[in-house]
Amino acid sequence: MIRAEIITIGDEILYGQITDTNTQWISAELDKIGIKTVRKSSVGDSEEAILDIFTESSKRADVVIVTGGLGPTKDDITKKTFCKYFNSELIDHPQAQIDVIAYFQKRNFVLSETNKSQYQLPSNATYIQNTMGTAPGMWFDFEGTIYVSLPGVPYEMKGLMTLSILPKLQEHFKTPVIFHKVIRTIGIGESTLAELIDVWEDALPDNIKLAYLPSMGSVRLRLTGFGEDLKTIEKEVEEQFNRVFPTIKEYVYGYGNEELEEVIGRTLTQKEQTISVAESCTGGYLGHQFTKVSGSSAYFMGGVLAYDNSVKISQLNVNPETLKKHGAVSEETIREMAENVRKKLGTTYGLATSGIAGPNGGTPEKPVGTIWIAIATETETITKKLTLGGFREQNIHLTAMNILNILRKIIG
Repeated sequence: MIRAEIITIGDEILYGQITDTNTQWISAELDKIGIKTVRKSSVGDSEEAILDIFTESSKRADVVIVTGGLGPTKDDITKKTFCKYFNSELIDHPQAQIDVIAYFQKRNFVLSETNKSQYQLPSNATYIQNTMGTAPGMWFDFEGTIYVSLPGVPYEMKGLMTLSILPKLQEHFKTPVIFHKVIRTIGIGESTLAELIDVWEDALPDNIKLAYLPSMGSVRLRLTGFGEDLKTIEKEVEEQFNRVFPTIKEYVYGYGNEELEEVIGRTLTQKEQTISVAESCTGGYLGHQFTKVSGSSAYFMGGVLAYDNSVKISQLNVNPETLKKHGAVSEETIREMAENVRKKLGTTYGLATSGIAGPNGGTPEKPVGTIWIAIATETETITKKLTLGGFREQNIHLTAMNILNILRKIIG
């Protein structure tokens, strides 16, 4: 196993002023080429802290990837710290100098004295050109560990990794061939799913690993095969998938990067069917799940955001007596909302949500997290009561996921 550690440098990361997206992206890309990330660390702009983490990482990783601290200002100390760690010195790198000057000339920018420091590199660095900025990439081979230094700006970092670093790592370490198959499931929890496929999982061959990747309302299963030949690995992984699929078929909605709303949208388009929504507690979130998919105008006609009861009455024709007798959060009300929005907008299906998202508004009879959902078709209306938790965002998201899953089953 080739082990990697990813280090982000910058006070702004530790202070929470910016979100570190670099480490997630880098670790995912390393995984694709068979390099396992064993540690992620963040340190501030402190020479002592950076030196300490370099020393620690060399004991547990074959490759250390560092992002940040490569700018031309005084607070960017990564290059100087590398010099101290390697007992080297900063020098004007000839090719880096040519590239930095050309970068400024091409854009009609003046190359200041401060920016001239961008072409100064530690004397033992292998220069990696950054075509998207002035901060160079650097590669070090030191006492059996590879160190890679990259700019912290995400698009610059990704450019250097994709064009130069990942191919160079594959060549240097002779990385194994790796293949992933991701199976996306919904309507079953991680632990229940694990129990369901327990026997199959225990029988997996040594070169195929299974990972559970749960998120709110769904679970991804990732089958990863390792070997020397890609076609052989793909075949082995596919064989294992075919063995487990009959057991989990009812919960599988897609593969790879497919989202549930994309899969539903594709089916609706193929069948020339349409959707409308009547939303209360989800406040437009359900409609957003449809409209964030490109081409959704082919099947999503629109909706009514009926948050107040007066809107439920005036726009959705909900019977005032229904609201008075049963309340907005009830099977009776949600049924009328779904049926009437379908008729009003002339769609194949009418979807409706109503509930107490929280954190306030609950009662002993209807506590926070009490949600009713419904889907109306031409021939029937399906309703379901959800009993969720006390977190507003979570309740809204899970409500949408639940109704989308019911719709998935209806449309086949």
